[in-house]
Amino acid sequence: MSPGTKLLLLGAVGVGTLGFGARLAQRMLRANPEKRERKRRLELHRRGRLGDALITEATEAMLFYSYTVRGVQYEASQDIGTLRHLLPAEPERLIGPVSLKYSSKNPANSILVCEEWSGLRAPSRAA
Repeated sequence: MSPGTKLLLLGAVGVGTLGFGARLAQRMLRANPEKRERKRRLELHRRGRLGDALITEATEAMLFYSYTVRGVQYEASQDIGTLRHLLPAEPERLIGPVSLKYSSKNPANSILVCEEWSGLRAPSRAA
């Protein structure tokens, strides 16, 4: 193989690699934050571990809660703006013990409710 052919082949591989990288970056940027958050919630629902938590504060848009995993205390919150239809009309009714799902690889990554599951113990509108 001549040096010119090798250079041409190397250039073609480089252009292909750059094109693939640009396409991948474009695909990642196209997913808006709401879609990424929905995907995260559903992934935690499917693969997460169950645990116990305590809701300490509830507003129309947020749930604030705490939980312990392997002796480590976590304080977290979940934006429930897009899931409001699954919750009772008075969010303060949710304060108290609940179930959560968390990632075994990253216990700080957790949810109390998603489109397909709820750890809330108060009756929901959908029930």
